[in-house]
Amino acid sequence: MSKGSRSRDEVRETIDPKTGAVVRQLTDSPSINHHPFYYLPAWDDAVEKLTLVSHRSGSPQIYSRLESDGGLIQLTDRDDLNEWSVHPSHNGRYVYFTAGYGGWRVDTESLKEEQVLEFGTKDIRERGMVGAAMGTTTLSRDDRYWAVPVKMGKVARFLVVDTDTLVAETILERDTIGHPQFHPDDNTWLRYAGPYDSRIWTIRRDGSDNRLAYERDAGKKEWIVHETWRPGRMEILTTNWARGVIGIDVETGETRQVCSFNAWHPMVDRTGSLMVADTKNPDTGLQLFNVIDGVGEPRSLCLSEASNAGPHWNLGYCPYDDGPVDVYAPQHTHPHPQFSPDGQKVVFTSDRTGHAQLYEVTIPEEFCSPQ
Repeated sequence: MSKGSRSRDEVRETIDPKTGAVVRQLTDSPSINHHPFYYLPAWDDAVEKLTLVSHRSGSPQIYSRLESDGGLIQLTDRDDLNEWSVHPSHNGRYVYFTAGYGGWRVDTESLKEEQVLEFGTKDIRERGMVGAAMGTTTLSRDDRYWAVPVKMGKVARFLVVDTDTLVAETILERDTIGHPQFHPDDNTWLRYAGPYDSRIWTIRRDGSDNRLAYERDAGKKEWIVHETWRPGRMEILTTNWARGVIGIDVETGETRQVCSFNAWHPMVDRTGSLMVADTKNPDTGLQLFNVIDGVGEPRSLCLSEASNAGPHWNLGYCPYDDGPVDVYAPQHTHPHPQFSPDGQKVVFTSDRTGHAQLYEVTIPEEFCSPQ
C-alpha cells in the first residue's frame, strides 16, 4: 500500500467467552496494528474516523478507518514516523505526529502534510520502550495547541505550538518529560510525567506554576504510573500499581481511593464517571468501574487475550527502586483500552492472533453514561 491507498473493511466478529459480548476485530493484517496511546483519542468527536497505526506496508504508517464503511485509508508514507506520537485532532481534520527532525500534521481529506515544528535534531526521544521514550504528544480539546516533549542531549524541552499561527515556544526545560496531556476542559493546564520517583507534575501552558502533584511514599515502594485527567474536575486519576487507582486533587493535594483491583491502563469517559482498564498479573480482561463511589467494583467487559509483555510489571511494586531495569515491553502487546467520544464503545489492541490487531466492543447499556 502507499499514501492514499484504500483497503476493504476487515471486520470479523467473535463472541467473548467470558461475558458473551460481541467483539469486533477491526484490522486483519499479518503485521503490527494499534491505536494511539490509551489516554489519547482514537476517534474524532463525531465518531466518523478511527485513527490507527499499521505496519502492513513494512513500516509504521498512519491510517484512518471510516466508520461509514470500515475502509482504511493510508495517510502517510514515511520511513521516520514516531508511531506513538500520533494524535488525531478532535474535529477530524488533521492527525498530528512527530517524524525525523520535526512535528507534522496530515490533512485527513487532502492528505497534504505540513511541518508545524522544527526540532533541529532527529533523536528527540529517550532510549527505551516505555515512558518518555515513547514520545507521546498532546493536543488540546479545542485543537488549538499541540504540546510535544523533545529530548535534546541531557535536556528535555517542552514545546507548545499554536496550531493556528504555528508560533511555538519552549515552556519548560528539565531532566525528563513524558506522557503529557492537556486538561480536557481547560487548555491552559497540562500534566506530564517526570522521573519515576516524582512522577506526576502539572504546569500552565505558559510555563508557569510547574509543580509536583503527588509525593509518592518511597517506603512503600509506590509505583505511580498511567495517569489521566478526570473531565469536569481538577483531579488526576492514576494507577498506584498494583494497589488500584487513586484520585489526586491538584488544587488541594487531597487523595482518594477510586478502586482497589489491578487496573493497569485506566481511562475515564468524557463524563468523568466511568473508567475502563486492562489488567495484568492476573489478566482478567477489560474491566469497567465507577469513578465516583469510592469502591470501583470491577465488572468484566471482555477478555483482551493480549500477551501483555513486560515482566517488570509482575512485581507489584516499583522495580526502579531496586536499580536500573532492562525493560522489554513492546507497547503493541498491551490493550490500552479507550472510550469512544460518545461513550458507547471501547477500542483496544490485542496480539491474540499472533499479530497486534484493533478490536472494539460495545459497552452494555446499563453502563453507558449520558453524554
